Amino acid sequence: MASPTELALSPEASLLAADEPAAFEVAPGNGSSPFLITCDHAGRRIPRMLGDLGLPEAELSRHIAWDLGAFQVARELANALGAFLITQTYSRLVIDCNRHPEVPTSIPVISENTEIPGNQALSEEAKARRVRDVFAPYHERIVRELDRRAAANQPTVLVAMHSFTPIFKGVPRAWHVGMLYNRDTRLAHALLERLRSDPELVVGDNEPYSVTDTSDYGIPVYGERRSIPHIEIEIRQDLLLEEAGQKAWAKRFAELLPEACASFGA
Repeated sequence: MASPTELALSPEASLLAADEPAAFEVAPGNGSSPFLITCDHAGRRIPRMLGDLGLPEAELSRHIAWDLGAFQVARELANALGAFLITQTYSRLVIDCNRHPEVPTSIPVISENTEIPGNQALSEEAKARRVRDVFAPYHERIVRELDRRAAANQPTVLVAMHSFTPIFKGVPRAWHVGMLYNRDTRLAHALLERLRSDPELVVGDNEPYSVTDTSDYGIPVYGERRSIPHIEIEIRQDLLLEEAGQKAWAKRFAELLPEACASFGA
């Protein structure tokens, strides 16, 4: 159930206290790079108003709360490409910024096999507050940057950075990395071809997940609707536990992304 402090909030009161971080962080890049990198599950913070959502630290430190290693790779990649980078500060258990707010998994009541006590039986007012204070600011900032680029006729390539668990519900996942897409295959197929040239890599084609209009937000809303090249990158988390792995994957994509984009004229 919602925390007592959350229940006591007036409709106009903010979920975030004045001394808590904003819903997102931005690194603007060099201003001319075509690459715009998002990291929807970068952070694991929970607003104080929500306590710990009824979960122990062991649960809040694992994948159900955030994408381990994704922020570090996104940051290194943005630095290498001079890219605009935006990262979400708060845990996807508060609200998932890669889901439309109207889908049931937007505020999960269960994640994998874990029930989320603080998300049970939320009022519509409580859900709307999480959209307003966490989801909306993050996406409004992305829209503002995309609109700025469109007005300036600046080319844009959207890169959504994520990570996935090596084992899901007891089933091992062999892929080292996955290229995720929906209707537009241009960048995904160009990257798949290049990644698969390395015999040591097991590369997923829409694995371990696939993109749909209901399971994802950034790719369908920003990539497809705006007709800009895009890719959702998923890297297996055990490869990102150390700084060396994070840097190596960022370096790999810093080399491959411009080459793949050039192959189809992006």
